[in-house]
Amino acid sequence: MLCLGLMSGTSADGVDAVLARFKGAPDRPAWELLSHHHSPYPAALREELVRVGQGEPRPAAALLDLAEAVTEQQALAARGADPDQRAALIGCHGQTVWHRPPSASRRGASWQLLQAPLLAQLLARPVVHDFRAADLALGGQGAPLVPRADAALIGAGDGWRGVLNLGGISNLTLIPPRCGPQRREPVLGWDCGPANSLIDLAVEGFSDGQQLFDRDGAMAAAGRCDDAVIQRWLEEPYFQLSPPKSTGRECFGREDLNHRLRELGAIPAADAVATLTGFTAAVVAQDLTQLQTRSSIQPMELLVAGGGSRNPVLMRELQDRCRGIAVRSSDQIGLAAEAREALVFALLAWWHDCGHPGNAPAITGATREACLGVRVGPV
Repeated sequence: MLCLGLMSGTSADGVDAVLARFKGAPDRPAWELLSHHHSPYPAALREELVRVGQGEPRPAAALLDLAEAVTEQQALAARGADPDQRAALIGCHGQTVWHRPPSASRRGASWQLLQAPLLAQLLARPVVHDFRAADLALGGQGAPLVPRADAALIGAGDGWRGVLNLGGISNLTLIPPRCGPQRREPVLGWDCGPANSLIDLAVEGFSDGQQLFDRDGAMAAAGRCDDAVIQRWLEEPYFQLSPPKSTGRECFGREDLNHRLRELGAIPAADAVATLTGFTAAVVAQDLTQLQTRSSIQPMELLVAGGGSRNPVLMRELQDRCRGIAVRSSDQIGLAAEAREALVFALLAWWHDCGHPGNAPAITGATREACLGVRVGPV
């Protein structure tokens, strides 16, 4: 079956669209990535999404306009990846503007901007959307949703295999080995914390809006990382939580960045960006250390996807801090780093069509497995 996957992450830089073919057993399908297209958001739309995602209030009319604009951008990306309309089904994550994990006092909720019936009408094909809702209704975090799909797409290795996504937020997948006593262990995963969200905001501020991200890690490379500050940050409550856990820009946005910059004091911009880059890597390294302490699991390799995989300073920091683990781009196993999450949502749409569960209670904390997503068709 040909499916189209659409994904825009926490960075809100645009929409990644992939056209993929799936067949065979849902747990380990044969798949082929046929095309990948990235459609950047217009600057004004990106800025508004970032502001709303950090909790800035807007009137209802503005939010309605924003949802419509996001939907039109999803359609634009879809046409770029599938101009001949070959896909039979579309899986669209929408644009997350707020995520509230469950707590002892209230249930979890998550809001992805999208007008799915409009998208189905624009593309003249059925759309599966609202992937987090079923898991949240079952008491889960609703995120991350990619680990079970990672295991199906990538498969097991000789030892535990880690897959790290470095978007706005970093999330981690741990796939058990193909053989040995731990082969029957469940797939694990969680949101680690900030990846590019704080770095991008800092670079944008320091450059007066001339740069939206640290291209090739140039600013971080020119600075010096303050490990003493990073060590204090690692002691914050979120980083001490055991999984399941999930987070987003509502926690690691501009307010959080301003707090960290005040703590860093009057230092050169390059030093601040270098410290934020080191912090991103240190959060992942600490999570892996805590995992080994809890369960004696240590991955042999860490496959890195997402925009952060193109930052050589961040990749070097990961290798230095994740001692004993081989760190490499997912490109090296044939999974394009920028296409990975959109491919996941193409797979989740196919799973929905198959009636196959897409969540994993060991990851999200839901009470049971569930088929994810809501399907709508064109009128």
